[in-house]
This record gives sequence, C-alpha cells and structure tokens, in this order.
Amino acid sequence: MKKLTAIGIAFVFVFFSFVSCGKKPSAAKAGSASVDDMLSLVPDDAMGVFFVNFHKAASTEMANKTIKEDKNYQKYQEFIEMTGIDPQKDIYFVTVAVMEAIEKEKTKASAIINLKYDKEKLLILAKEKAAEEGQEILEEEYDGMKIYSWKQEKGEAPKFSFIDDSNIIAGDEVGVRSCIDVLQKKRENVFKNKGLTDLMEKTNKEAMVWGAILLPQEAMSKISAQNPMLSSLEVVKAVSMYFDYKDKNLVAEIKVMSLDETKNQQIADLLNGVKAMGGMASAEKPELGELINKIEVTSSPEHIKIYANIPEELINRLKEMKEKEEGEL
Repeated sequence: MKKLTAIGIAFVFVFFSFVSCGKKPSAAKAGSASVDDMLSLVPDDAMGVFFVNFHKAASTEMANKTIKEDKNYQKYQEFIEMTGIDPQKDIYFVTVAVMEAIEKEKTKASAIINLKYDKEKLLILAKEKAAEEGQEILEEEYDGMKIYSWKQEKGEAPKFSFIDDSNIIAGDEVGVRSCIDVLQKKRENVFKNKGLTDLMEKTNKEAMVWGAILLPQEAMSKISAQNPMLSSLEVVKAVSMYFDYKDKNLVAEIKVMSLDETKNQQIADLLNGVKAMGGMASAEKPELGELINKIEVTSSPEHIKIYANIPEELINRLKEMKEKEEGEL
C-alpha cells in the first residue's frame, strides 16, 4: 500500500511538472495588470524605473481635449486605423527599466508596454514601413522568443519582442534579453533589489507617472568635479518623482535623496535662488511668474523636495501664450 501511495505521489508530481514546463511564460493581461505585475518583469540589476499609467493619463479631460485640438489629430486617427490601436483605450502601462549605471555612455534600458494589440497586424505594418525606407526587419530567436530589429549600418539597432498578446518589450539587446530572462524565470526581478525597492516604496506609485532611480557615487562625483557650483550634488544618492492629475490640477513632486542636512539646505537655497531669478525675468509674462510661484523648494535631513500644484486653467493660458508667440514668428 505504501508503495502504491509513493508511486501515485510521484506520478502526480511528474504530471504537474510536465504541465508547468509546457506552459509558455506570460506577463499580466492588458486591462487587468497591476503596477507590481509590470515591475515583476524588470531585472534585478535595474538602476532605475520609470512608470507611466498611460490609460489613466490619456483618460483625463485635459489629455482628451489636447488630443482632439491638436493640429495632428488627423494623423492620430490614421494611426488608429493603420495599427488597430487607440492609445487612449488600448495602451495601459509603460514601464522603462534602466539596467546600467547612468554615468556610462551607453546605458542599457528597455520599455515594457502593456496594451491590447494585434501582433500580426503590427508586424506586417513594421515590415511594410521598413521596406518603404529601403530597410528590412531582422528576426532572431532567443530562448524560445522572437526578437525583431531594424537593419541599420551604424550603431545598435533598437530591438523589440512580442512576448505575449498583451505585452511588448522594446529597447537595446541587453535590455530586451534581460526582461525575457526574468519572464522565463532565469534571473530575479527588481523586487530582489533592496535599494531600488526601498526607494520605490517612498514613491507615489498610484500617480499617472512616477520614477525612482539610484545615482552612482561615481557619477555624482564627476558632476561635482566638472562644475564647482554643483559640488553639493556629490551627496545625492537617489531621486524619486511623480506627476499626477487631481481636481483639474497637475501635481508634481521630485525628491532628491541625501542624508547630509547641511548640503540639502545648500541645494534648496541654490534652487530657490534660480527660482527668484526666473520670477524677476517673467515680469513681461505674468503666466510664467504664476507658474514659478507654484513651485515650492524645501529641504529636510533626508532629502530636498520640489513640489508644484498647477491649475489646469494656468496650463491652458501658458499653452495659449506659446501658440500666440509661435503665430507671431
């Protein structure tokens, strides 16, 4: 009896192992994905993450008005017809992962786009556009996934992969392959990166747009050495930010992380000095003065904070001012 039980358990184990191995890895489905679902595709060696809740942003009254009043609105409609993708309805999230130290000339990065789309339609369209420009779409296999790129004579060609029917990864080769490795569970994701995870926990991840990036000491030292006026920046360790839209106001916050209270105050004073100079220069343009006055710069023992709460009404006046200036040129 014990032997039969053992055989039965072994059979069940083997059966479920076979089923799980045969199942193709996939990310979260468009329309039901969460922020953490998207972050689960970001590699553990990421230095920074930038996140756009595209569906939320494109659904705002301000975005809808801007799109419909834009002079290129007809091209927007043509894009929808060609691709079958209505950005306002079909694109949900865009997650950008920065994989290497930002001080290097060639930062490795990838963008993970969560959307509803027709893979075959997009691929045919990409090949047609490439052919029109005398180019071609190259295809390679990587760990069971197809990676596509445009053939080009110089530099590294951007690459992209349709990893499932709800997600596209685009970027350089290292960035795209790293995300596929995470999807295939051959490497850990960003939740194993304590430094970046802790920084993201201090960021408003419910906002339309947010970002968190660790700043290598080498990079900050280099900036300080090149410009003595920016020597205070050497103590900066990271930056977090968010941009949101609430009650017809655009809300923005940037936190520059540093544990040097004295230097934090110096940086805040420098930024407030720049702000004061901008306020004086905006005498002929009251709208710019109003915008500058909406910006608050403060410091604490842990960070320097730049905060702004800008009414949509002011944004519209700034837009009208710009359009008027362009019309006079």
